[in-house]
Amino acid sequence: MQRHAMSQSRSAIIAGVLLLCSSATAYARSSDRRQPMDVEGASFDTSLNDNGVTVFTGNVTIRQGSLMIQADRAEISRAGGNPSRAVLSGRPVRLTEQLDDGTPMNATSARVDYDLRTEIVVFTGGVNLQQPRGNLSGDRVTYNMKSGQVASGGAAGGGRVKMRIMPKNAGTP
Repeated sequence: MQRHAMSQSRSAIIAGVLLLCSSATAYARSSDRRQPMDVEGASFDTSLNDNGVTVFTGNVTIRQGSLMIQADRAEISRAGGNPSRAVLSGRPVRLTEQLDDGTPMNATSARVDYDLRTEIVVFTGGVNLQQPRGNLSGDRVTYNMKSGQVASGGAAGGGRVKMRIMPKNAGTP
């Protein structure tokens, strides 16, 4: 397995997306993080100081290489001039990307919260991750980018976590 190093100067959103793209055998397309990022929304509000917040609202789209994110709201916080946290919310947040091995990845959740300082990403609310090799669904998925540890839980009311793993020869390469 290959682990891609992330620097704090990279976009908080892309780092959060790495969680969704991770599996035992494939990672997000590494070249995407070297591409320009285009962000659009119905409205935009930002603070120009080093410890500010930038908020896009209303049909937010983020494109970078093969990565496409759609959300109702994207909030990126900065500490000392560097991105420190990214929170995406929507009904649902939708992410699609082509992985390094060429397979597609699709993910949805109500909220994606990435803390760059701890490198922990938390997906909550109807989480559904799909790849040709399998899928994972639950109410909450937590990913520690430093350790590679993934934990998932069902809804508080007794919901269940579901995972389907396809045999290697049954999936797309």
